[in-house]
Amino acid sequence: MLIDSHCHLDRLKSAPDQPSLKAIIDGAKARGVDYFLCVNVRQQGFEAMRDKVAEFENVFLSSGVHPLDVQDGLNVEQIRQFAGEKRVVAIGETGLDYYYANETKALQQSCFEQQIALAVDIDKPLIVHTRDAREDTIAMLKNGNADKVGGVLHCFTENWEMAKAAIDLGFYISVSGIVTFKNAGELRSVIRKVPQDKLLVETDAPYLAPVPHRGKENQPAYVRDVAEFVAELRGEKFEDLANYTTENFFNLFTQAKSLI
Repeated sequence: MLIDSHCHLDRLKSAPDQPSLKAIIDGAKARGVDYFLCVNVRQQGFEAMRDKVAEFENVFLSSGVHPLDVQDGLNVEQIRQFAGEKRVVAIGETGLDYYYANETKALQQSCFEQQIALAVDIDKPLIVHTRDAREDTIAMLKNGNADKVGGVLHCFTENWEMAKAAIDLGFYISVSGIVTFKNAGELRSVIRKVPQDKLLVETDAPYLAPVPHRGKENQPAYVRDVAEFVAELRGEKFEDLANYTTENFFNLFTQAKSLI
């Protein structure tokens, strides 16, 4: 069994010539992907996301505001309200992105700080997006006592020093299809080092489709391609990696385990 630990099912294309969400989920299940974490990025989009996946009992949710969406504002109490819903197992995706939006650095930091505090207060793990903000991300997690709840650095693309610092805080490292890209040599060296009990796999669908699906809309079924690549990269059996990343998911998102 595999779990797509980070996807955006509500952002998959919807058109007459596109497969339905049910067909996409069924296609993923046919490849051994049994559970999905559908991640919120815009506060105003939570309810539409929740409603779109409501029929699927194997889809878990998160509540939060992405660092590239902070200009829309942050209402912590509303995020708290959404986080109280049955299938919401995490806070996020939150974090820092200085690569695409360095000009909103201060606002990003404020929103990240508030979401860390909320996660600690309600005892839910964090889903963290980080790009070109290594020192600030780790410092803010430490200062916010995020080690009390843990979380995951999703779609990881940073160096081993940052991965190690996050792991030392009790965080997991999640690898996406980026690891299959030709220019991902440094990332592959990092993923080889991540301990088995701190590794997750994801698609970040509909973005970042792995080889051999580059150029297509990413789908949760492709987490199988990521997992097979990572298993070979680490010199492990695919079945072993599937088993321990699934166990890791439920160890981190303990509320999800109570829902299956």
